[in-house]
Amino acid sequence: MYINIIFKTLILYVYIAICYRIMGKKEVGQLGIIDLIVSILIAELAAMSIEEIDRSIFVSLIPIAILVILQISLSFLALKSSAFRKFIDGSPQVIINKGKVDFKQMQKIRYSLDDLISQLREQGVKNISDVNYAILENNGKLSVFNDNNVYPMPIIIDGTIDVDTIKNMKKDLNWVYNILEKNKLKLKDVFYAFYTKDKTYIIRKNEID
Repeated sequence: MYINIIFKTLILYVYIAICYRIMGKKEVGQLGIIDLIVSILIAELAAMSIEEIDRSIFVSLIPIAILVILQISLSFLALKSSAFRKFIDGSPQVIINKGKVDFKQMQKIRYSLDDLISQLREQGVKNISDVNYAILENNGKLSVFNDNNVYPMPIIIDGTIDVDTIKNMKKDLNWVYNILEKNKLKLKDVFYAFYTKDKTYIIRKNEID
C-alpha cells in the first residue's frame, strides 16, 4: 500500500512539474484566472489519485493532460485576440490619475480604500498627492508612478485601441487616428503604441516578425 502511494506521488510530481514547464509558468503571482483554475484542478486530481489507493494513476494523468492542452490553447487564443485576452484577464485600471483617486473605478472593481492605502504604504508612498499614476494590474499588484517615473500610457495594443486609457488621458479616438495618419499607418498594422513625455512611440507588427 505504502509503496503504491510513494510511486503515485513521485510519478505525479514529475508529471505535474513537466506540465507546468510546458505551460511556462514561473510563479504564483503570474497566474491569470484560467491558469489559477487549471492549477486548482490539477492539485485536486493529483490528491484524489494519491488518496484512493486502488484507483489507477491514469485516471488522473489523462484529465491533467487535457487541462494542460486546454490551458495552452486558451493562452494561444488570448495571444492572438486582444478582445479575448481582455475578457479572460481583464485590463489594468487607473486608480490614481495625477494625484486624484478614481473612487468610481475603485467601486466598479470592488477595490477598497484600505487596499489602496495598504499597497501604497508597501511601496513607501506616504501621500496620495505625490502619486502621478497608480495602476492596478491584472495580477492585483499596484504599480505606482511619480513625477520622476513617468508611466507610459498604452494607446494601441495588438491593433486595438485601449479606450479606457484614451479616456483617462482626456483624449478621443480622432486623436489616435490622427497619429496613425501622420505615420501613414492603419490600426491593424500597429503591434503596440504608447504615449509618454508628450510623445507617441509606435511598434509596427512587421518590426517583430
